[in-house]
Amino acid sequence: MRTRVKVCCIASAEEAAMAVAAGADALGLVAAMPSGPGPIPDGSIAAIAAGVPPPVATFLLTSETTASAISAHIRATGPTAVQIVSHIDPAEAARLAVLEPRIRRVQVIHVEGNEAVDLIPAYAPHVHAFLLDSGRPNATIRELGGTGRVHDWAVSAAFVRASPLPVFLAGGLTPDNAADAIRRVRPYGLDLCSGIRTGGGLDPLKLRAFMRAVRSGDSEME
Repeated sequence: MRTRVKVCCIASAEEAAMAVAAGADALGLVAAMPSGPGPIPDGSIAAIAAGVPPPVATFLLTSETTASAISAHIRATGPTAVQIVSHIDPAEAARLAVLEPRIRRVQVIHVEGNEAVDLIPAYAPHVHAFLLDSGRPNATIRELGGTGRVHDWAVSAAFVRASPLPVFLAGGLTPDNAADAIRRVRPYGLDLCSGIRTGGGLDPLKLRAFMRAVRSGDSEME
């Protein structure tokens, strides 16, 4: 199976076009966050999302935690998918599925230990996919992504094996470790931000190197 690639922290229409041209399957558009790189105004998210050609998906990264607020955020920005970066109440995830049945819903799970796997049953009935990241949602200043840190891929691999849904892997991915991530975790997709940026901007050379590494990893799995 071909590993999908989601390029996150897209900051402009130019970066979106660069990622699409390189073969990205999805683009991440980061809204206001308590910490981390890449947030842009909702108006910019809406403008970029409107210009992305199908079948490339546009993911709104929202830190909202209630179904009504997440739904309002979706309707204000017009993405094709929403990435819920907090461990929200599963009851809110169920309510969001009713409010936004046409939007693909992706629940982030922050891997801090083996207990991450225990969250699968709570969310799986209400979302379309999971995304494993390296945040610290209970820190004094919450980290909800964009950390640039690799978490324990043994836990991630166990999560993938246990999940009935597709699983994206994020956290500290670069052209140097992408193929190894595919071999060890077997995710549906890889998601990255800082690993293909230089001076804050999307780096075309690093982006192409990452895409080559992903295809190399896929070839080894055939």
